[in-house]
Amino acid sequence: MSYEKVSQAEQIIVGTKQTIKALANSQVKELIVAADADPGVTAKVIRAANEQQVPVTMADSMKKLGKACGIEVGASAVAIIK
Repeated sequence: MSYEKVSQAEQIIVGTKQTIKALANSQVKELIVAADADPGVTAKVIRAANEQQVPVTMADSMKKLGKACGIEVGASAVAIIK
């Protein structure tokens, strides 16, 4: 998974709650989920992405994903917006 894709995206949404809302509004082009995130947290957003037929990409690390988003904490899910 290329973290550059996240860092170079024009618009992103960080976090599962906001991502689920964006998926419901058909705004998401791609979903990136950290492989080391709690499956209980990410299962709902992955299911929502699959229902909307949005591609899901796995990233290795929450910490690296958060850094690619420009935040100091880990990110379990990031949506790249259309």
